[in-house]
Formats: sequence, structure tokens, C-alpha cells
Amino acid sequence: MFTGPIDVSIIQRARKNGLLDLRVHNLRDYTHDNYKTVDDRPFGGGPGMVLKVEPIFEAVEALAEEGTKVILLTPSGRLFDQSVARQLAAEPKLMMICGAYEGVDERVRTELADDELSIGDYVLTNGSLAAMVVIDALTRLLPGALGDDQSALDESFSQGLLEYPHYTRPAEYRGLKVPPVLLSGNHAEIEKWRREQAILRTQAQRADLWQKKKENL
Repeated sequence: MFTGPIDVSIIQRARKNGLLDLRVHNLRDYTHDNYKTVDDRPFGGGPGMVLKVEPIFEAVEALAEEGTKVILLTPSGRLFDQSVARQLAAEPKLMMICGAYEGVDERVRTELADDELSIGDYVLTNGSLAAMVVIDALTRLLPGALGDDQSALDESFSQGLLEYPHYTRPAEYRGLKVPPVLLSGNHAEIEKWRREQAILRTQAQRADLWQKKKENL
């Protein structure tokens, strides 16, 4: 599943330039039976399968280095947002365990994981897609990963607000005109307009974010 997303665009460039050392490991490589079994039926009955404790423990023990932060991707984890992304981007080494099926053996959560993350209040087939989201968000925050590091500071959520509107050429299309301030060349007024627009957009579209922003002012 990881082939493709991690080999294109910003992630590819960050890997090529040595900004990101990204490795994908298969849990089946840490099994010892002929079928390379990584899941089993849940004790107590119920639908689905649960990822077994042994291969996950052995994988983490074999791969984790000193200073590695182990993250379990699970619907029950804390919500991943831009502030969490900034925290994790500052970590030197991260290891993500991708849940699947009905989840992972609880002993993985209680004994191995340093943190638990969810990318939203919905359920995916497995944690690989969630891991790709986290990887992409963190990579954008690595110094030098973007063409202009200022981009990461201006994007939505970076300042607790949604991003301001963007326009490009032509200045008028079918009677729809670009706001004159953006054509004025007055950078102080442009910055003021962008700030105002970011606030208005956040108030209109994400009242929850605006409330949180007001509490932190």
C-alpha cells in the first residue's frame, strides 16, 4: 500500500535529499510458523481478527533504537492535528504500528506504544492509510522539505486558523475580480487583509477552531 505515496512529490524529494529516512517493514517477517500468521481470533469470541502480540513485540524490539518514539495508529488514539504534527516532526526517530482488522492485542497498546493517534472519527480498513497521512503531514514540516519553508507557516491550522483565500492570474475572469489589495503591492496591507480573511473564514467554516483560537489569545 505504501508504494506510490511515499515515492512521489514532497516525500520523494525529502527522501532523495536525505531529509527523511523512511522504511516500511512487514510484520510477517517476524513470525515463526509456516503460514507467517500475524492475526488470530479474539479471546471471548466476536467478529473479526486481532493482530497478534508476538510479531509486533519482536518487530519493535528488533527495529527500535535509542530515542525511538513508538506510535500506535488506532481509532481510539488522540486526534492527530497540526499541533501534534509539529510535536512529532521534532522527534528524531518515530516508529508507527499500523493496526488492522478488529485492532491489535491490547498488550501492544499498554506495553509498547508511547503514543496513540487517530486521524479522525471514522474507521479505516487498516492503519496504513493513517500512517501515510501522518508521514505526509510531518514531512512538510521538515526544514528544507518545501520549496519555501514559509509555506508551512502560512498553511491552514499552522496559526490555529484556516488559510486565507488565494488568487492567481488572470486578475478578472467572467466578471469575477481579484481583491484590489492583492494587486496593490502594499505588503503591509496585504498581510492585514490575509489575516482578516483567515479569521473570517475560520469563524464561518470552523467555529470550533475559532473558539480554541480565542481561548489561546
